[in-house]
Amino acid sequence: MSKLVAQAGIRGAHAVYKQAHEFFQKALQEKGPSYKVAFPETAFYFPMANAMLGVKVETIHDIEPVLKHASELLPEIPSEKVWLPYLGDTLNAGMATLFCEEIITALRYAYGQEPQKDCVGFFSDTVMRSLGIQLVDGRLPGFAAILGAAPDNKTAVSIVRELQSRNILAFVGSSVKGRSIIDQLVEENVQMGWDNYIVPYGRDTVSGIFPLNWAISSALTFGGLKAGDAQKCLLYTKERVFAFGLVLGELDDIKYATGAGAIAMGFPIIADTDIPEIKPSGITAYEALVKELDHKKIVSRCIEVRGIKVKVSNIPIPVPYAAAFEGERVRKEHLSVEFGGKSSLAFEYLSMRPSDEVEDGNVEIIGPDIDALKNGEKSMPLALIVEVAGRKMQKDFEPILERQIHRFMNYAMGIMHVGQRNMIWIRISTDTFAKGFRLKHIGVLLHAMLHQEYSAIADKVQVKIYTREEDVKKLLEQAKNAYDERDERLSGMTDESVDTFYSCTLCQSFAPNHICIISPERLGLCGAYSWLDGKASHEINRTGPNQPIVTGAALDSKMGVWKNINDFVYQNSNKSIERVSMYSLMDSPQSSCGCFECIVAIIPEVNGVMVVNRDYAGMTPSGMTFTTLAGSVGGGVQIPGFLGVGKLYLTSKKFISAEGGLKRVVWMPTSLKEELGEKLKKRVEEVNDPGLLDKIADESSVTTLEELTEYLSKANHPALTMDPIM
Repeated sequence: MSKLVAQAGIRGAHAVYKQAHEFFQKALQEKGPSYKVAFPETAFYFPMANAMLGVKVETIHDIEPVLKHASELLPEIPSEKVWLPYLGDTLNAGMATLFCEEIITALRYAYGQEPQKDCVGFFSDTVMRSLGIQLVDGRLPGFAAILGAAPDNKTAVSIVRELQSRNILAFVGSSVKGRSIIDQLVEENVQMGWDNYIVPYGRDTVSGIFPLNWAISSALTFGGLKAGDAQKCLLYTKERVFAFGLVLGELDDIKYATGAGAIAMGFPIIADTDIPEIKPSGITAYEALVKELDHKKIVSRCIEVRGIKVKVSNIPIPVPYAAAFEGERVRKEHLSVEFGGKSSLAFEYLSMRPSDEVEDGNVEIIGPDIDALKNGEKSMPLALIVEVAGRKMQKDFEPILERQIHRFMNYAMGIMHVGQRNMIWIRISTDTFAKGFRLKHIGVLLHAMLHQEYSAIADKVQVKIYTREEDVKKLLEQAKNAYDERDERLSGMTDESVDTFYSCTLCQSFAPNHICIISPERLGLCGAYSWLDGKASHEINRTGPNQPIVTGAALDSKMGVWKNINDFVYQNSNKSIERVSMYSLMDSPQSSCGCFECIVAIIPEVNGVMVVNRDYAGMTPSGMTFTTLAGSVGGGVQIPGFLGVGKLYLTSKKFISAEGGLKRVVWMPTSLKEELGEKLKKRVEEVNDPGLLDKIADESSVTTLEELTEYLSKANHPALTMDPIM
């Protein structure tokens, strides 16, 4: 605890106590002890004294015990020479200040001095009940008590507008050197009032008790707490009333004292000046007293320090935004611009960043926007980088939030998003472009939706979009390293080591009957979701797309069939799929959506299977390209002999193990061999056939079935002597 803060806060408490004591003596003499004194339209008398002390102040005489209690709380002002860093004395001084400020403002009402000009004054029970319920049930995420004045009118307006955009109620008041933020807003013709979420309470710091009265009244009204139960009331305001103090301009002793009282209630103070900070948490959820000198970041800093979970209800993009558009396709004839697929290099990557590196809501476009395309150009490279900061954010949550980009972008009318990681394909329609949709709007909607659906872990979100080829290539290498690190996390886990698998229904917008079942040894066919990702996703969102399925007893261990899995798939595939084999290509294989990284396809003439990845554009020995195969395999239907998979599934011990696993693979593109590299080498050693990779043909030597048959015979491929696959 800073000596400066303690000294200033305790000095301020003594000053406010003196003011309250003198005002009480004046009122006692001029109006008499039986004179009625009260705040307007409240059943809580003096709310702070009622909640904390259990007293009912109805007359001037009733003020005396409250004043006495305040005096007993007042500590001595810390000595310049002897000072102990003990927070309790300053908090006691803060509570004494609140009791005294309540006395002063109530007596002002008795003398007709409240409410002040252009101010609301005390907040009535009616208002508290009408808006307070929104505060405690989350519809209104929090409120700010602003004290002082911004350095200029433009900054004052910017701060309250940013609070409004986040549905945070702003109580404005107090002053600095005779100037109040209220005056700044009046001069800029900003409409204030309850309906506008900007409420002026008074032009001096003492009137800052009004927002705090409102908070403590919520504990009695909505918390069902009894008057006088001080500890529970303070815990309620800390845990349920998401408020903070924002001090603009220099702090004087009375502001420090009032701030100490707010901190005692669990409300942190954020200032725009170079003040000493109080970082330890406990009394408040996180830091108690912090500074943020950049006014462009100060609202985000306040939200972070208080732990407010903001949901952006109105997404400011120029096209309709709703789940109804999720399954919309953008055809070639309606195409304005596309990214990824076969047209350009594109990827998306979401990462966790330190809070001070993320500016909430910031969207940067590095490179030309889509309206810079020349006549006839329809594609651009793209690196979509999303950076998230949050006190409860974890590295394990990165792929879960990253995978939501697919869904969130598809909610925008005229936007089509397919795939994940560096396998994305994004299209924007001509109508959507004509309505004004540009790259920045991708960042706007991702920021809004991540806050809306993942507010528990995402405190800040910023988006960077790169469209220069050299930037995209450089950033892709960094992203690939992160993808690889994620994929390595499951090393050593087996399907038998757990009793729960996870579902994934993210792609049902395009394939309504499709269900992915994810196990430790079989990742999602998109390649982006592992078993750990499914587990983490369910922890974040219990009703989300990744649901746990307790496997129970297996019906067929070789095929990978469980009754509980079958029941889940049947109920969640619109009752279209009755049986699923986790380890078989031929008997009731999993369905495929369209986001798969690879296709496994039977080649019965050689008693084996080929694997072709999305990146490979050439012909395969089956006589079909990846695109042609994908048109038949996807859509959420079961097709024995054909299967969409994630690349890493090829290195799993459970890869089509019912049919013999990796030894069945007779052909795959060179690029896929190289990409899986060391993982494939390790796997062929595990199957006791170290020369298997050389026996698997690729496009450099084989493009037709006849060539494949000859190649396999010369290589003595094991598939030729295995049991018939059909």
